[in-house]
Amino acid sequence: MEQEDSLYCLADSDLDLSFTSIATATTDRSTISARSSLARSSLTLSFNESRLSTAAGTPSTAVPNAHHRPHRRHGNSNWEAIDAATTLSSDGALHLRHLKLFRLIGAGNLGRVFLCRLRDYDGANFALKVVDRDSLTPKKLSHVQTEAQILSSLDHHFLPTLYAHLEVSHYICLLMDYCPNGDLHSLLRKQPLNRLPVHAVRFYVAEILLALEYLHAQGIVYRDLKPENILIREDGHIMLSDFDLCFHSEISPKLEYYIKGEPTNYSCFGDRQREEQVTEFVAEPTTAFSRSCVGTHEYLAPELVNGDGHGNGVDWWAFGVLIFELLYGTTPFKGGSKESTLRNIASTRGVRFPAAAEGEREEAGMAEARDLIEKLLVKDPRRRLGCARGATDIKRHPFFNGIKWPLIRTYRPPEIRGLAVKRSKSKVDVGGAKAASTWRRCFWKRLSQLMRIKGSKYRLNSNQNYYSYVNYKV
Repeated sequence: MEQEDSLYCLADSDLDLSFTSIATATTDRSTISARSSLARSSLTLSFNESRLSTAAGTPSTAVPNAHHRPHRRHGNSNWEAIDAATTLSSDGALHLRHLKLFRLIGAGNLGRVFLCRLRDYDGANFALKVVDRDSLTPKKLSHVQTEAQILSSLDHHFLPTLYAHLEVSHYICLLMDYCPNGDLHSLLRKQPLNRLPVHAVRFYVAEILLALEYLHAQGIVYRDLKPENILIREDGHIMLSDFDLCFHSEISPKLEYYIKGEPTNYSCFGDRQREEQVTEFVAEPTTAFSRSCVGTHEYLAPELVNGDGHGNGVDWWAFGVLIFELLYGTTPFKGGSKESTLRNIASTRGVRFPAAAEGEREEAGMAEARDLIEKLLVKDPRRRLGCARGATDIKRHPFFNGIKWPLIRTYRPPEIRGLAVKRSKSKVDVGGAKAASTWRRCFWKRLSQLMRIKGSKYRLNSNQNYYSYVNYKV
């Protein structure tokens, strides 16, 4: 049996993928936890020469030719590698023989995930999810098909890209983005008391909110939000993963208008204050409905536990549980057993927050965070924040004050213990004119930052790590 660190190179001949069970295999993705509802056995992947040819299986499908992603292709080294491989391929498609696998990085109920690269291109890393069709029940196979369908339609910075969908013999292989920094669950376990500071929580959940907003705008209810499914890219930004529990619903996007500003207000010059008409895009699958009981028990919404049927509200409930866990190191309704946790969720008891330690000073922004959690963890989905207008309402909450949503991809990720973030190298020019121009830009940029911060009540990161938090009066 091969060691996990060894390099697997695929020969030019077609190969069959065979799974060999091992009792004590480990992975470098710390997503396997006791609270997960999925049974996660440990398997390793070995490659043996196949008596089957690719002609005997389903031809491989190279996603770049079938699904254009204009927002993700520019400057993406992964796409460059894929384009180079498919261009050199005799049939213009990607095959398993083009890949070389390095090690197992994740194991789930449906398949195994491996770190791989293209054979003649070492400048890009990929994650290859391998699923054995013959080992799955029809229901689980439908989950795999759902995930492949959803992945093929995604085009968002905080969601994975499906670069290729390969089917050989009885194996389904999905080639996706690789996130070297693991997941949010493992990062949380490296922190003191398993907690993140408020400014870091705000950064991560803001990006998760945008990912959920994008999914809901396509009528996709996620149903599996938890720290284990939130991966961290090389640059420190997040990527939501695992879409096998999603379901589709009808969606009716609409534009809503409202007037910002009071018409009775007058300026100091006696002029009436100008009213501003604000346009908001709302696309929330409010008609979504399912009776399936899926997910991780600590993150299940009350309507899902009661079996009354559920819709889009389960994602916003899980969003509130996630914020709670990132701030307090545990989930809000956790009991001594799985059954007691489910009873706590289904009961009429509201969310309770741990008392602060004596003499401990509360971080700025915690009051706003608690208020947001209380609005998300409402047992009645009809009154739960987000269920009617989705992320549009949640973005308005004071907890997210100071965030410029269109620019969030440019924010610098927080510096967290145990997280190695690759920073982009700045180009330094020693030429006199260009150096002077750069100095002037930096001066005015710093001055504008100081002017914006001057009126702030709170400054959660004094070194301006990525953005400043402003507590506006509302």
